Amino acid sequence: MIFPDSAPGSSGSPETPQCSAKGCRADAVWVLAWNNPKVHTPERRKTWLACEEHREHLSQFLGVRGFLKDVVRLADWEAAQHKP
Repeated sequence: MIFPDSAPGSSGSPETPQCSAKGCRADAVWVLAWNNPKVHTPERRKTWLACEEHREHLSQFLGVRGFLKDVVRLADWEAAQHKP
């Protein structure tokens, strides 16, 4: 997952995951899980994070390329990652 540094005036702290959309520093709410089948094995998942405003745009960007595999709320994704 991407956890970029906070920019001046951003709404989040350095520990708060932020949207992956270019220029956006809003807190992330969604995880877009994807992979490029020409580069990655089928089980590999890369992730982009999205705020409410950019979820649809980023999903469409990945979807038209056939890369989008899943869209999950960040809280649910994090909970699933911490299961034993």
